[in-house]
Amino acid sequence: QVQLVESGGGLVQAGGSLRLSCAASGRTFSNYDMGWFRQAPGKEREFVAAISWSGGSTYYAESVKGRFTISRDNAKNTVYLQMNSLNAEDTAVYYCAAKYSGSINWRYWGQGTQVTVSS
Repeated sequence: QVQLVESGGGLVQAGGSLRLSCAASGRTFSNYDMGWFRQAPGKEREFVAAISWSGGSTYYAESVKGRFTISRDNAKNTVYLQMNSLNAEDTAVYYCAAKYSGSINWRYWGQGTQVTVSS
């Protein structure tokens, strides 16, 4: 079992920045690929970014490419999402997720943190 706890959400003006953190516990963090997803009101949950177990590979949704950066610190069992140039369309609950490296399904999820961008 992997427990995930997100933090760092809040209210920010358009054009501003936020950094989300996700602290993991329970299993060997470096065995897991990590990802960020988001869900806006009335919409389905969507993929935002992912990072491989080593940090050597990263993936982004087209909508955030060039603005968001995912990173991880395996010594701290933490994954980050640096979000810059935020706009109103980025408003959502952001979820951290984990899957065993090489597997397909995101098995573990955090409780989410709210990000609200005011225009």
